[in-house]
Amino acid sequence: MQSKQELMETEVRSKVLSVLLVEDDQNFGRVLRDYLELNDFTVTLARDGIEGLAWFRKASFDLCLLDVMMPKLDGFALAREIRKVNPEMPMLFLTAKNQKADILEGFRLGADDYITKPFDSEVLLAKVRAIVNRKLSLESQEENEFVVGKLKFNFKLRTIVNTENGNAQKLSPKEAELLKMLCQHKNDVLTREKALKTIWKEDSYFTARSMDVFIVKLRKYLKEDPSLTIQNLHRHGFQLSEHAVVA
Repeated sequence: MQSKQELMETEVRSKVLSVLLVEDDQNFGRVLRDYLELNDFTVTLARDGIEGLAWFRKASFDLCLLDVMMPKLDGFALAREIRKVNPEMPMLFLTAKNQKADILEGFRLGADDYITKPFDSEVLLAKVRAIVNRKLSLESQEENEFVVGKLKFNFKLRTIVNTENGNAQKLSPKEAELLKMLCQHKNDVLTREKALKTIWKEDSYFTARSMDVFIVKLRKYLKEDPSLTIQNLHRHGFQLSEHAVVA
């Protein structure tokens, strides 16, 4: 019987994970991209920090591999911008420098790991898989049941149950994902950008209109409890809130 760690590693290998590789040395970048793709990753290669940030803002990634010394926008500056969009994004820095100050700066910015060039490709692959293992482990521990007002939402079962009368609603996969994110941000703002990149994997006019349709559907489901509302915060996103109902 496989251990929990072995099962997690099997899951990592069985999933097609998306990597943003930002490397200004195009020959080295292509070699690294091809190696990762041979090991079942999909890789987007950007040649500098500006291009890397543009890709990050319009697509969804599981991991960022960032060269430190790059023109236009270096790896550290790029990491700061990435953190503004997604504070939880796993990152690994690639560098030709082995200075303590640079390594500490990388970790201060939230790097999951750091590797110095030249490096063994198998070591890099092991580091990447270890980072993804940790990410999957945290995701597997996420809360899947939420109680909002008198409604109980089960994300895995994709159901909303009225705890007072037992009425139940079945949600579609995207409806369930969107409601889960709203519950996780209850009484706070769920930005359009974060929801679109997480669920639809891109932020575009058409996906934004699609999300608006799903918000309308969720509002209908939540009518079971008049104390619950999903507010549209203009140009920012949405907020699931619970308030007192005047009799």
